[in-house]
Amino acid sequence: MGKRIRVLVAKLDLERYDRGAEIVARSFCSAGFEVILCEFPQTPEQVAEVALQEDVDAVALLLLSGMHNALFPKTARIIKGKGLKDVLVIGGGAIPQADISGLIEAGVAAVFIPGTPTASIVEFVSANAKTREGGDSLNRYCPMPSLGLDSK
Repeated sequence: MGKRIRVLVAKLDLERYDRGAEIVARSFCSAGFEVILCEFPQTPEQVAEVALQEDVDAVALLLLSGMHNALFPKTARIIKGKGLKDVLVIGGGAIPQADISGLIEAGVAAVFIPGTPTASIVEFVSANAKTREGGDSLNRYCPMPSLGLDSK
């Protein structure tokens, strides 16, 4: 079996909007990644613990509440504090352009705003996450229900 990237997709804080997380998770699945989707909003501590337990290569954080400047860096810091120094942390959501450089300085590898093609997110993670040989071939989220996005 070839190299596979194992990615955790997590919503932070009180985030109830899940369509974005489902679309990103589906894109990762379609690219052949192993995907773990946190179904409910998580705290930074919970995300870091799941990342540790699931031995992920990357964590994709999603947030629309405006708390990105506090929660993305905190989550990245806790993940690194658990010894997961090679885990790639990316973020996405309704994030003002002016906030992106501060998030990157705080340890978030990349920030993706609404309208970013999912292929760009997949390409970034593919190019920057460490990979593992073989591994569990079953995704924790695939196959996914139709989101009504299939082209006809």
